[in-house]
Amino acid sequence: MANTELLNSIDHQDIKIITERSEKYGDNLWYSLTFPSEFRSVQAYYPIFFNKDVNTGEFFSVAIFGFQDKENLFLTNDKWDAPYVPLSVARQPFLIGLQKVNEDGEDKEQRVLHIDVSHPRVNQENGQALFLEFGGNTPYLDTVADMLEAIHHGMVDSKLFINLLIEYELLESFTLEIELNDKTQNQMLGFYIISEDKVSELSGEKLATLHAKGYLQAIYMAIASQSNIRGLLNRKNAQLGL
Repeated sequence: MANTELLNSIDHQDIKIITERSEKYGDNLWYSLTFPSEFRSVQAYYPIFFNKDVNTGEFFSVAIFGFQDKENLFLTNDKWDAPYVPLSVARQPFLIGLQKVNEDGEDKEQRVLHIDVSHPRVNQENGQALFLEFGGNTPYLDTVADMLEAIHHGMVDSKLFINLLIEYELLESFTLEIELNDKTQNQMLGFYIISEDKVSELSGEKLATLHAKGYLQAIYMAIASQSNIRGLLNRKNAQLGL
């Protein structure tokens, strides 16, 4: 269970973060959250699908790393075998929280940095320091703060993006049939993709709306990312020694 604390230079002065990639640090993920402004970086290596929260019914976009739970085919020999790690993975063990502040007699909420001190990356011996010896953030912590800010704005934007996908009926469920070189067959269920056919049938007005919001590029990035499924299959077959 996560044990999150508001990050500060007094209580967390000596904390270091291990940045190596390994199953023991929770990197055995088969997908992670992503968002439209990250699609350009993600689509170069990973398929981008959409999933649906069974509790809320809300859709969200994900970068796919494997074909089943706890399978990350990019995790080899304690290294992440791709130049880009999605921000929702790279930001661990940090997260954004909200803190109430009073400005000129008015209560407001501001975003603040939290850390999960129970995360296996957190220790006091090895890794990246968070604070300089005589005060101030290290460049690493500044990078983390930038990542979290990008995630925050990205997830807000993602809701607007997905609302338009739903309004224009561009999402469709699909089943991925997987046959490995050893002839075993599996199905990947529960995901959605953007229908290229339906995009091509959109009116000029709707295309203009998507383009004006910067979403048309994201749509084609997500569609193009589907070609990475073959790369995942190759990684899976290589893992099996086939």
